[in-house]
Amino acid sequence: MPYIRVGEGESLENALKKFKKQCDREGIISEVKKREFYDKPSIKKKKKAIAARKKASKKQRPSSR
Repeated sequence: MPYIRVGEGESLENALKKFKKQCDREGIISEVKKREFYDKPSIKKKKKAIAARKKASKKQRPSSR
């Protein structure tokens, strides 16, 4: 559970910005979006296979840094 301490002279906007950043770092928003809808096990398996194929194809590309 993320929490922040708000200082005496700190504005509400700054505190909200810190809170959002902390939620983003902990992955709370992405977790909520992931659990928003129920996926059947077959769909989960299909998504996982697609992600694995994408990752493998990205790995094969030559890096151009």
